[in-house]
Amino acid sequence: MIRSFFSVGGLTLVSRVLGFVRDLLMARFLGAGMAADAFVIAFKLPNLFRRLFAEGAFSAAFVPLFAERLGLNPGDAQRRDARAFAEQALAVLLPALIVLTALAELFTPAIIWLLTGGFRDDDPAKTALAIELTRLTFPYLLSISLVALFGGVLNGLGRYAAFAAAPILLNLVLVTALIWRHDDTVTTARALAAGLSIAGVVQLVFIAIAAHRAGFGLRLRAPRLSPPVRRLLTNMGPVALGAGVMQINLLVDVVLASRFLGEGALSFLYYADRLNQLPLGVIGIAVGTVLLPSITRALSDGNEALGLDRLNRGLEFALVLTVPAAVALALAPDAWLRPIYQHGAFTPADTAATAAALTAYAVGLPAYVLVKVLTPAFYARQDTRTPVAVSMAAVAVNVALNLALIGPLAHAGLALATAIAAWANALVLLAILVRRGHYRPDARLARTLPRLALAAAAMGGAVYALAVWIGAPEAKLDQALAAALLVVAGLGLYGAGLLATGAVRAGELRALLRRG
Repeated sequence: MIRSFFSVGGLTLVSRVLGFVRDLLMARFLGAGMAADAFVIAFKLPNLFRRLFAEGAFSAAFVPLFAERLGLNPGDAQRRDARAFAEQALAVLLPALIVLTALAELFTPAIIWLLTGGFRDDDPAKTALAIELTRLTFPYLLSISLVALFGGVLNGLGRYAAFAAAPILLNLVLVTALIWRHDDTVTTARALAAGLSIAGVVQLVFIAIAAHRAGFGLRLRAPRLSPPVRRLLTNMGPVALGAGVMQINLLVDVVLASRFLGEGALSFLYYADRLNQLPLGVIGIAVGTVLLPSITRALSDGNEALGLDRLNRGLEFALVLTVPAAVALALAPDAWLRPIYQHGAFTPADTAATAAALTAYAVGLPAYVLVKVLTPAFYARQDTRTPVAVSMAAVAVNVALNLALIGPLAHAGLALATAIAAWANALVLLAILVRRGHYRPDARLARTLPRLALAAAAMGGAVYALAVWIGAPEAKLDQALAAALLVVAGLGLYGAGLLATGAVRAGELRALLRRG
């Protein structure tokens, strides 16, 4: 399981590094002005629906049912049953996506108004550009939702690499679009928007080929509400409701930033979130992706002890890697942002504004990852209602904090509200699992947590002091070199702290490296 974490995490890391290349080029050619804000809106819209339907409700309901049919050691009969179920799901998903895409293209102006509440500056050119770009990006939803279906099949089979590698293709296409067309900010935004939909098709072809090679090429069938499909839709309902509420919460963020904070606020939040997403994607998504089918297969064979052990190891792995990342991002945000974004149209003032949002987002980084790790423990038992109810409560907390913090902290207040709500979500999920007897920390996790906290605190103090020195005028260091120095120093100090405190044992590390 740990090897699978590293496999998915490594491929996700490649994707995130390419994403930073993309964002660096976006910052250089788009900056944080009108065209950038319009593209952020166009980029968010299909991704909101993607999280709602594809990677949200559909994946959460589909993967446990698919993995349940396979079990731990599937034979030919189990594989045939699982393939038939996947084909039935495809037959229902595809026409729904076609209808949704057509409606979105038809009613784009109304959707943009709902998404922004009307821009604060009431610039008709900005609104028109946001509508144009959204019509270019929305077909991405159809292809990426089908990618999620094929990815769910591969994850259920224990083949994680292809689905984890698919976002690499997305970033390669978008980087190509940025290099190809960047005559001015509007041209760049249009190239990015068209590139997004092209990238979705490229990803779909890639993942469909991977599924075919795994023996799960899916045929198109006539849509039919068979008993397995009805069960899938029943399980999707609560997740869709919760994901819908969460998307409303994100919509509130966009409306508040667009209406009350003016030009640039959306871009500051976007760029800060992109950097915060690096550890979240590499660690949280990797662990969540592997845990859901892994725990499901253990529970389907009646092995509660194995399921509990996998959850504990997932928590341990996630926290060992996430806590130091959160500390480093929160204490030295400028040091990471300057070499990545501060070029061309992206000014030092933009860096300072983005740094405030990054610090706030980083406060919640461990909580975001904990939610990714804990939620599969519910979904594996086909309990989709509890995480949804908790997330709805967290959304209410987020909205209330948004309204309270936007005045004194501007866009950073929206980011901080998100972080606090994430902690509320994670802690409540943990408490419910403990109360139901589905989770208890084992001795190894209890031994590791205080030690890793001590190692992260020592590393954080050193990184902060080094970042202050690097930022001083007399240092005169190249910003990229300074960031690299911080990374090396931080990793070295944290690794030494883990070994010195006994949070990680040298023998275990050597054994893991040999197995990898």
